[in-house]
Amino acid sequence: MAKHSQSTDKGTGLGLAFGAVALLGAIVMMISAPEIEAAWGFAAAIIFGGLAIVGVHVYK
Repeated sequence: MAKHSQSTDKGTGLGLAFGAVALLGAIVMMISAPEIEAAWGFAAAIIFGGLAIVGVHVYK
């Protein structure tokens, strides 16, 4: 009896999606440098960058 394996690209998709949001957060951080919005942009970049890495590894 043949065994079938199924692969998915969810890890790549999640990595790209979270990476795009992290890039937007970094852009917000650069545009509003000395303001509180820069801190929120940095927080978004760090959080979604980490989630991008997790998303790739979870579905590997």
